[in-house]
Amino acid sequence: MISQAKNKSRDERNASREDFKKRIYTILFETSTPQGRKFDIYLLGLICFALLILMIESLPTLSPTAKLIFYIIEWIISITFAIEYILRIYVSPKPIRYILSIWGIIDLLSVLPILFLAFSDSTQYFRIIRVLRLIRIFKIFRINKFTREAYSLYYSLTASVYKISVFMFFVVLIAIIMGGFMFIVEHENKTGFNSIPDSIYWAIVTVTTVGFGDITPKSDLGKLLASIMMLLGYAIIAVPTGIISMEMFKYQERDKKPGKKCLSCNHENDFDAQYCNQCGERMKLTGIEE
Repeated sequence: MISQAKNKSRDERNASREDFKKRIYTILFETSTPQGRKFDIYLLGLICFALLILMIESLPTLSPTAKLIFYIIEWIISITFAIEYILRIYVSPKPIRYILSIWGIIDLLSVLPILFLAFSDSTQYFRIIRVLRLIRIFKIFRINKFTREAYSLYYSLTASVYKISVFMFFVVLIAIIMGGFMFIVEHENKTGFNSIPDSIYWAIVTVTTVGFGDITPKSDLGKLLASIMMLLGYAIIAVPTGIISMEMFKYQERDKKPGKKCLSCNHENDFDAQYCNQCGERMKLTGIEE
């Protein structure tokens, strides 16, 4: 009897804990529910308020009393974000998956400023990274068009990484070679090309069309090399733009293909999806595909 009573009490505690986790999960993760939507809107307001405080704190004319008040408010906000992050991990069915997800990383970045507050005053303005959490506005208000366009851009950038990396490698080589040439040509003229690193810095500034003007060639040969670098700058800007544009075009063409429906939740996914982006189930083959 005693053993049965203990087991029943344990089962009740487990059921109560699971019910609590389910209710918290609904509030924290399910933006489609009234509770979840209200919580996320409140969270966005809190983030905006925290950013406003941060901006006011940076004013040099702020009184010490006001700084102290804002410092206390910031601690309250930071602790709130920390509790929310811990609760998200606690109630998540797959905590590691949440932590390593994009949303989990963004939530972690909003918590990190509490460490800056605790251990260093010089880095406290890193709290500005909390602005990343405002990305949730697309998820909360279900602005599907913007979400699709954002994913299109993300896909295009990730698909272009290797091509752009190879291209940038050759750009760096050109900057090093041209910087070395400019050092050879200009270092005796005392025009700012005092070392090869200074000359490479000039080459990078020139080829990216920034042109600070703090270092300028004086000799005719130096001006000729500078002109070549300026002309190369246009190509260096155009090539990555063309690569990304091509990947965006490929994505749009791929997006026109019919989607694949999940047999578990009936949600439509991309035609090449392996997992459902709604319920997370592995996409099963339909009779036609089989």
